[in-house]
This record gives sequence, C-alpha cells and structure tokens, in this order.
Amino acid sequence: MRRGVRIGVDVGRARVGVARCDPDGLLATPVETLPRDDRTVASVLAHAAELEAIEIVVGLPLSLSGADTPSTADARDFAAALAAASETPVRLVDERMSTVTAQRQLHATGRKTKGSRAVVDQVAAVIILQNALDSERMSDRAPGSVVPR
Repeated sequence: MRRGVRIGVDVGRARVGVARCDPDGLLATPVETLPRDDRTVASVLAHAAELEAIEIVVGLPLSLSGADTPSTADARDFAAALAAASETPVRLVDERMSTVTAQRQLHATGRKTKGSRAVVDQVAAVIILQNALDSERMSDRAPGSVVPR
C-alpha cells in the first residue's frame, strides 16, 4: 500500500462531493460538498494541494453492466480538467452504486434524502475513496486507471 493522502471525488451535475483519507490510506472521511460551477476544479485542486495529496480518485459512474451512462462522459471530462490543471495524478475508479449506497447509509441513520443532498455527495465521495483504498490494499495495485494530462 502506497503511503499518502488521497482525495476522493463524486462528480454530480449540481454538486461535487469531496473526501480525503489519512496518510496511511486506512480511512476515508468527508471533506466538503462543492457547488458545480467554474471554480469547482480549482477548489478540488486546492484541497489536494493543502493536504499534499499523492493522487485524486474520481468516481466513474458506470451502469451495472459496466456500460457508460449519461454521467460517465461528465465524470471523465471533470477528471481530465483536474489532470490538465495539476501535477497531482488523477485516477478514474468504478463507482457503481456509490450514491445509492450513500443514500441507504443516511436512511439507516434516520436522515431524509431531501434534506441531505449535500451530505449524500460527501458520503458518496467517501465510499468511492474507501473502495479504492480497500482495492489497493487487497491487490497491492493502484486502483482504476490514470487520466492522461
């Protein structure tokens, strides 16, 4: 397992959830939900710089069959914008069901979806990052695929 903080990102059309992990890559925790606008890429990169992240992990929303969804191109474009604007490596990782899982976890704690939309994005980012960390720990290989600069 590589040592270093990673940033997890859940890309949505209205909001972007951001998470981080500890330097040992054991536990992902929520950071912030950002509004999706012209400053979002810079805000994610500011978090990465502040935390001296070794990489940014962006969730790639695929269908259950593994095919692209309407949101797949958007996530790829967002990841490409991050990669083009930073020296920090960006990786795309499969995020199937992360938002659904986040909503279920929030419901299990008694939170309603309507009042928790911003929190759902952060929880989804945590799930994406934690899955990537667990995958790397089990396989001893970095997860997903690198986005070219």
